[in-house]
Amino acid sequence: MLRRPFLSALLAAFAAVPLTLLVGLVATPAAHPAAATPVRVMPLGDSITGSPGCWRSLLWNRLQSTGHTDVDFVGTLGPQGCGQPYDGDNEGHGGYLVTNVANQNLLPGWLAATRPDVVLMHFGTNDVWSNIAPATILAAYSKLVDQMRASNPAMRIIVAKIIPMAPSSCTECGQRAVALNAVIDGWAAGKTTAASPIVVVDQWTGFSTTTDTYDGVHPNAAGDQKMSDRWYPALVAALGGVTPTPSPTGTPSPTVSPTVRPTGSPTVDPPTTSPPPAGVACTASYRITNQWQGGHQGEVTVRSTGTARTTGWRVTFTLPAGQQITQTWNADLTQTGSAVTARNVSWNGALAPAAEATFGFLGTNTGTATAPTATCTAS
Repeated sequence: MLRRPFLSALLAAFAAVPLTLLVGLVATPAAHPAAATPVRVMPLGDSITGSPGCWRSLLWNRLQSTGHTDVDFVGTLGPQGCGQPYDGDNEGHGGYLVTNVANQNLLPGWLAATRPDVVLMHFGTNDVWSNIAPATILAAYSKLVDQMRASNPAMRIIVAKIIPMAPSSCTECGQRAVALNAVIDGWAAGKTTAASPIVVVDQWTGFSTTTDTYDGVHPNAAGDQKMSDRWYPALVAALGGVTPTPSPTGTPSPTVSPTVRPTGSPTVDPPTTSPPPAGVACTASYRITNQWQGGHQGEVTVRSTGTARTTGWRVTFTLPAGQQITQTWNADLTQTGSAVTARNVSWNGALAPAAEATFGFLGTNTGTATAPTATCTAS
């Protein structure tokens, strides 16, 4: 009968083990996996972006509340208030001209310090104020884009049509801003690439210097909200197409835009007979964002309108006569005659209720491009 002596010996052995070691043996916590590398987003511009640029705080918090928590706003400048916690790093330099930033080669140093994957650029207001020609401003834009791509060949670049201007000291500035914005579309279309697309966000339309600024130039709270709302869908679309930069020496693989199949392609989408799952639904809104002689840029916003999360979506529309899509991004798009079908790509099909995804495209047209009615089917 050795049970009691054995138990006594076992208890004595445990008593001799240090408590910290014993706890470690009994309940060693499992190692947590490394967090995913966040997508690095650089807000770039002048005081409208950085002094204090509170549209950034609204945009940051909206991203967080809609599940886009793997985003890191970056810049060599820090936040300047705005009354709510947010990631305030930015490259919004008050008083700077985009032409001076290009001429003085200031951007490469900022890029090297922050390594962004996406750039949000609202730049040129001070150049307009200084009566610098739109062509000169666009040349500066091009130089900055070249420097961005030298830093990251897969850079996603979102460029704003600047907000309206009506400063008391510059009666001509309003029309100068219109002249600059009128040529941004064509510039972007000529400068965009599959690996590093440029998307234009129209911050001008619907923005009032009377109700949305406090001095005819800088946005007030209402203006900040409008700017944030305009940036949001374009940035969300860009986030999904980014491979985050893993280290200072890492180079992300270029993200290639899906191929647009030409008219007459033998690939035809099979008929969809199965109804969508219960609680899943979506809508699609199509708009022309930019237009120039013989061409245009457009975007479609897909919104989840159901009570359940989607796993995918499909948008169909019929192009008006004389229109043809030549390039697309953030969707897998096919054309058969004038009939177009666009499907989500791998990273933007899952949408929570009320969440949105946006895909964009370039096209050709005779006459004026018009927007057809788009239909969305969720799965």
